[in-house]
Amino acid sequence: MTKTKSPQIRRIALLTGGGDAPGLNGVIESIVRSAKTSQIEVLGILDGFEGVFEKRTLLLTENEIWGQHTRAGTLLGTSNKSFIQGREKEFVANLKSFGVEGLVAAGGDGTFASLSRIANEVPLLGVPKTIDNDLAGTDVTFGYDTACGVVADSIDALRATAEAHRRVIVVETMGRTTGWIVLGGGLASYADAILMPERPFSRAKLKSFLLEKKNAGRRGLVLAVAEGAAAENETVQVAFRVEGSPQKDRYGGVAQALSRWIEEVVGWESRHVVLGHLQRSSPPTTTDRFLTLTMGVEITRMLQQKIWQQAVVYRNGIVTRAPIQDLMQAARLVPREHHWIENARMLDIFV
Repeated sequence: MTKTKSPQIRRIALLTGGGDAPGLNGVIESIVRSAKTSQIEVLGILDGFEGVFEKRTLLLTENEIWGQHTRAGTLLGTSNKSFIQGREKEFVANLKSFGVEGLVAAGGDGTFASLSRIANEVPLLGVPKTIDNDLAGTDVTFGYDTACGVVADSIDALRATAEAHRRVIVVETMGRTTGWIVLGGGLASYADAILMPERPFSRAKLKSFLLEKKNAGRRGLVLAVAEGAAAENETVQVAFRVEGSPQKDRYGGVAQALSRWIEEVVGWESRHVVLGHLQRSSPPTTTDRFLTLTMGVEITRMLQQKIWQQAVVYRNGIVTRAPIQDLMQAARLVPREHHWIENARMLDIFV
C-alpha cells in the first residue's frame, strides 16, 4: 500500500513593531490559527527588530495564541529602539537564517519606513497598525477605535466632576502630529473643545468661547487637546528628550499649561488630566477585533497564493490588498475641512 506523502510544512516569520496597539494579539491569533489550516508555521520574532538582530524567536502554536485576541499589548513584545539603517545586510542575513519564506510585519510608519530599506531583498507582507490612525494607504488602522473609546469614556466621566466643582477640565490625548484620536474621541464624547496639531488654535477665540459659556451659566466644561497641539505662532510643548530615539522630543504638558492659562486669563478654575498610555492599554473593541481577524485571515490567503510585497488595508468599507509601498508614505493628517470638523462646528464645539 502506497503511503500518501504529507504536505510540506512552510514557515513564515511574524513581528510586531513600534508602539503597541489594541488588536495586535488578535492579528497574531488570526494569522496563526488560519495559517495552521494551510500547513504554514508561524515563527514569532520577539521585540520587533531587536528580535531579528539578536535572533530571539518563538514558534507560535495554539497554546501560545489561544484567546489572545481579547488582550491588549502584544504577546511577541515590541520595540521602537532598533533601526535597520546601516544594518541592512545583518537584518537580511539573520532573517534568512530562521529558515522562513518571508516576513509578515504589523507596524506603523516607523516600522514600514525601516522595512523599505530591505523591501527588494526580503519577501514582505504588511499589516498597518497604529492607534493614531495616521498611517498612509489605509482608511483606518486597528487600535484607533479602542483608543477613541478610552478618550470618550474618560471625558464622559470627567464631565461629572467638572460640573460638580464648576471647573474646566483639560484632557490631554496622544497625537504628536495628527489629531485623529482627539477628534474621534472628542466628538464621540461631545467635548466642549477639540484642539489638534493640524489646526493651531487662536487664544483670543478660545478665551471668548470660554467666557461665553461661563457667562451663559455653564457649570463646567471638558476640553480635549492632543499632546502635539499648540496655539497660533507658538511651538509644541516638549516634556523631555530621549537621545538615540527616532522621536527625540517627547511631547507633553500642553494640558497643564492650558489649564493654568484658563485660570489666569478666563478666571475659571481648571484642572488637567493626561490619559497617556491608557489609550493603548484597553482590550480591543468589537470593531477592532473584527478588523484584526479579517486582516489576519487575508494575510493567510496571500500566503496560500504565495503573494508578497503586499499589505492588508481597510478601504471603502472592506479589507483588501494594496502594494506594501502604500504604507511607506508620509503620515495621513486630518484634512483642514474634514467632515468631522464640520460636525463639531454644528454642535458648537470649539475646534
